[in-house]
Amino acid sequence: MDRFKENRDFMKSKFMEDIVSDQKKQLPQPSLQKSYGDYIEIIELPDIDKNIIVKQDIHKCILERKSHREYTEESLSIGELSYLLWATQGVKDIRGDNYATVRPVPSAGARHPFETYLAIQNVKGLKSGIYRYLALEHKLLFLCEEKNIPEKITSGTLDQKFAGTAAVNFIWSCLPYRGEWRYDKLAHKVMLIDAGHMCHGLYIACESLGLGTCAIAAYDQNLMDDLVKVDGKDEFVVYMAPVGRV
Repeated sequence: MDRFKENRDFMKSKFMEDIVSDQKKQLPQPSLQKSYGDYIEIIELPDIDKNIIVKQDIHKCILERKSHREYTEESLSIGELSYLLWATQGVKDIRGDNYATVRPVPSAGARHPFETYLAIQNVKGLKSGIYRYLALEHKLLFLCEEKNIPEKITSGTLDQKFAGTAAVNFIWSCLPYRGEWRYDKLAHKVMLIDAGHMCHGLYIACESLGLGTCAIAAYDQNLMDDLVKVDGKDEFVVYMAPVGRV
């Protein structure tokens, strides 16, 4: 059982250790959102509209939540996408002098170390391609056109073909220094826990809209990093979830 020891130890709490983080050293904190330069195409998302919810009973949403691996060919509306993005990483408030954000999902130290990328192939009003969610503004940044999303998603998820049939794939990257700045070497366990919080928010939001999703942690790291154009070192994909109508 020694082969498991290192990973088991990683799961344990080490917060009694005396860590001098970059925050304690009073070093500048990382930005709350990855910069995006002079990208031309920024898309306004609709305001959050609770009237699009088809299942109002939260007990029923929790009871009937499950992973869906079959999706219809019907498209999602941009209003539904807007709601799902808000439910997983939307910004409700900014605390202090751009110190932290308050969002619908919890995060250790309110660090929220993730960026949300979207591989969109069937959302009304949006062309097929790769996008990034600008959580602070609740807008979409169009990164590039991509005509082979089904094939690339299927390959990138180690031949999980259902992922390639989804209307949109949520692809979450982590910028680890957002957590490391505050928690140093203790940051990585809690950042992965936070990824679970975020994806569960997607599950419940999908259930409320009559949509389906399925968390994916088995993927080809290099292929997925390349698809969303991240460097694989200071930012890399950590989790995925296809979404479609069921």
